[in-house]
Amino acid sequence: MTARLATVDLMRTDTPLGAPPETPPQTLPVRGPVTAELGRPVLDVVIPVYNEEADLERCVRRLHDHLARTFPYGFRITIADNASTDRTPELAAHLDESIEEVTAVRLEQKGRGRALRTVWSLSEAPVLAYMDVDLSTDLKALLPLVAPLISGHSDLAIGSRLARSSRVVRGPKREFISRAYNLILRGSLAARFSDAQCGFKAIRKDVAERLLPLVEDTGWFFDTEMLVLAERAGLRIHEVPVDWVDDPNSTVHLVRTATEDLRGVWRVGRALATGALPLDRVRRPFGDDPRDRELSGVPKGLARQLVGFCVVGALSTLVYLLLYSLFRLGTGPQVANALALLLSALGNTAANRRLTFGVRGRDRAMRHQAQGLVVFGIGLVLTSGSLAALDAAPGTAAHGTELAVLIAANLAATVLRFLLFRAWVFPSDSGATTDDLRNDNR
Repeated sequence: MTARLATVDLMRTDTPLGAPPETPPQTLPVRGPVTAELGRPVLDVVIPVYNEEADLERCVRRLHDHLARTFPYGFRITIADNASTDRTPELAAHLDESIEEVTAVRLEQKGRGRALRTVWSLSEAPVLAYMDVDLSTDLKALLPLVAPLISGHSDLAIGSRLARSSRVVRGPKREFISRAYNLILRGSLAARFSDAQCGFKAIRKDVAERLLPLVEDTGWFFDTEMLVLAERAGLRIHEVPVDWVDDPNSTVHLVRTATEDLRGVWRVGRALATGALPLDRVRRPFGDDPRDRELSGVPKGLARQLVGFCVVGALSTLVYLLLYSLFRLGTGPQVANALALLLSALGNTAANRRLTFGVRGRDRAMRHQAQGLVVFGIGLVLTSGSLAALDAAPGTAAHGTELAVLIAANLAATVLRFLLFRAWVFPSDSGATTDDLRNDNR
């Protein structure tokens, strides 16, 4: 029988870029272990290729041999040909015919992101992965990569060349570009994962179904965008240190790719800042996070809110003290206190709105800030009153004494602020709940 390469109709399989599903799905179910089913592979490893006739067959056979020896479940290797113009399609078709676990798919348009989106969307495997055809990453890291997804521990997994225990062989130019790019991601998008561009990643199918429709890029920035959105949605990303040897024959155009990536960073950053992305559809429900478990005698959600509020409050207090000390250099204690408290209160309200009470988007943001200013006024009365009492005391108080009094007053104001935030600014049992506000932003 003559091998025939399956051609994917992109008009039929591609989700419109950035467009959400017609009916917004519920949040992701509580994460659980993958179950193996007869006739269905547990893992689908996608290899995107473009004009790789020199390496394709050797690398696919090497990967297949490794999986056959080490992977305890059923698997499939999918070759995603991105409109190659050499003999890659013929070689892919030959591998499809000669190896039972290998499937070849032909796309008539280029783009690694497009290939991954298309094949992952069509795959029935519960765990989806991809790796570069050159197999620069040591295959011993493959099972540690997908194991947390199979067990239900994590939602995504990435190989990291920048972890302390990773061993990497590559030139100084690529090393500099890689580290600089990841620093840009940390500074601009607050990314916490260490390596966005390593061609060695995996994702659970249930997560991919919700996450991929939100990812717009079809090229090299696809990985970064997917990880940033997953992280912002609160999904768990597992990192695996890898041993990695650079391919000297890589055809990646560094300057063009870097330019496109920077444009992607700007686009995603703007979308996140304006609340344009409905990330609630990708979240795991309350109950999947240990902080959300109900405690006896504690109102539902209070434990999580207390943790978030304490973290935000501690940071706000540090910012307040720094601002107060700076303003105190040129103004009196009352003016310095008012200015420092005002600026820190604006940031505190915004941070608590998003992180503690889970409200996203711009809807009702101004009202929340106005209510936060009322709470700020109460805090101002407490702290200003403490300073007035200190001034009325005999003698001249040292600067350290001022700070100690302000810390005590701020602690009292913080407790009151939390109670007012929970009961009045972001109520959960009357008016608009945080869930209602989330739904409004969809």
